[in-house]
Amino acid sequence: MSETESYDVVVVGSGSAAASAALRAADLGLSVLMVEKAHKYGGTSATSGGVMWLPCHGLEQNDDSREEVMEYLNGLIRSDIQPERLEAFLDAAPELAGYLKSTGIPLMQAAWPDYFAGSPGSRADRSVICDTFDGRELGDHFLFMREQYSRFKVFNRYAMDVMEFFALSMRTPGWIKTFLKMFWRYWSDVSTRMLGKRDRRFTQGGALMGHVFKQVFARGVEVRLATKLEDLIITDDKVTGITVSNYGRRYTIEAKHGVVLGAGGFEWNQELRDRYLKVPGSIRWSSSPEDANRGEALLAGINAGADIEHTGSCWWIPTMHLPMPKASNFEEIHQAAFDVGRPHSVCVNRNGDRFVDEACSYDEFGEAMANDHLATGANAPCWLVFDAQFRDKFTAGGVMPNLITPDWRMPKDFWDHYIFKADSIEALAGKIHVPADKLKQVVGNMNQYALKGEDPEFGRGSNSYDQMFGHPDCTPNPCLGPINKAPYYAVPINLGDLGTKGGLKADAKGRVLDASGQPIEGLYAAGNNSGSPFGNLYPGAGATIGPAMVFGYLAANDIAERAGKLGAS
Repeated sequence: MSETESYDVVVVGSGSAAASAALRAADLGLSVLMVEKAHKYGGTSATSGGVMWLPCHGLEQNDDSREEVMEYLNGLIRSDIQPERLEAFLDAAPELAGYLKSTGIPLMQAAWPDYFAGSPGSRADRSVICDTFDGRELGDHFLFMREQYSRFKVFNRYAMDVMEFFALSMRTPGWIKTFLKMFWRYWSDVSTRMLGKRDRRFTQGGALMGHVFKQVFARGVEVRLATKLEDLIITDDKVTGITVSNYGRRYTIEAKHGVVLGAGGFEWNQELRDRYLKVPGSIRWSSSPEDANRGEALLAGINAGADIEHTGSCWWIPTMHLPMPKASNFEEIHQAAFDVGRPHSVCVNRNGDRFVDEACSYDEFGEAMANDHLATGANAPCWLVFDAQFRDKFTAGGVMPNLITPDWRMPKDFWDHYIFKADSIEALAGKIHVPADKLKQVVGNMNQYALKGEDPEFGRGSNSYDQMFGHPDCTPNPCLGPINKAPYYAVPINLGDLGTKGGLKADAKGRVLDASGQPIEGLYAAGNNSGSPFGNLYPGAGATIGPAMVFGYLAANDIAERAGKLGAS
């Protein structure tokens, strides 16, 4: 190996886990190289909502307590976990928040209810977000960060932050003014329009990764794109580097003190889905970047003797697909996370039965889909059924409301293939091959629940999380509206995901463990490349990115300590 290809730390991947490890390692005086197989950096995190679940974060005089957090988690965790790893996360979450702020990354507490809002110990202030980011501050790296999907942009151009998303999706008072402001901000930015159509205003996951990578680049860390991990190099039972490929050229890079795997999960590898997931589904149902997370780093770790954990589930999210605009032979995946719980709608399996509180968290919705499919074989996909009132107000995955895309403007090949429409519930049932008597009864029940404001079957709209995504015009329950205005519609909903929950088994310091529970020297993992500290639980918004950044940070700390440089922080 030449000296130019030797670094203290090599980080594989460029999402939040990898970026956190690289930033911290650089601050601790270690030389760092990041390798990313994609042509753009930022990973899945850059396309996400950019939220971090960091209990007891200490921002804005937050008074969260460890006792409350443990009460909340202990009442919900439903799989075997490593208690010491969970404890390490809780110890380091406020430490990470303080560290990120110290580097100049602006963190804000978000008013986002925990996903089990009715459970003891739940709160609405454990999620943390970043303010918007001016992408041009990345200089020459601006155009090379992975771009947000169209679901986080208006007309696939204008970036939306969280408040703008709610204003436009719910059409709250002043939403037109909000859009006009976005429109003006975009088109008045002449210098950026000369570079391309990308909005220089990075929001949500783009904002988080923009702020983090500004600091990463400021510390001289190289991010090498189109560079794929092929193998781990093991010398005397220690991981000492990696072999990579770049446009067919293979070469080795020495890692003198550690390799950190932060390359995501395996949701885009059908073979691994079939091997591990309890309901495999299809790679084409995933809403993470297409063909990105294929599990190469997971397999490299397994080949090095690593153990695995929590590989049976994904971070579920309901999705649907539509042909891409101007390229109808290709389909685009659309999230339906909040659409499935909007008023004037109901979700049923292919037997015509309800199976969940549709307004629950998207991961719980997916868990319910998976469990119902295991029990009945009639889910995954299921059906979102709604009426003209829903159609006027809300999105159904990638189907925009009537205000934007009225029925007459819908591409003709969408009807009865991607979205189904009929003048009666019975006729709609026939089109989607659901028992008509069953669907008619379910819709009748929902209409009665809407009048009373109570859902005796699943409690839809009975907690603050559900209500956050309802509509204030629907009373007495914002999540329940009658399904009684023709025409009636249905779209198939897939068991989609944001990534996989399981991966390499790592300890409280992020060290990858072998089958006997011993650390593999020189090898670390964080984010979806490793198992979640919560097992298969998704406790709140940002429970993917929060632990990813915490364990990236802890891995860098351990590497620096072993290299004798931890005191440099």
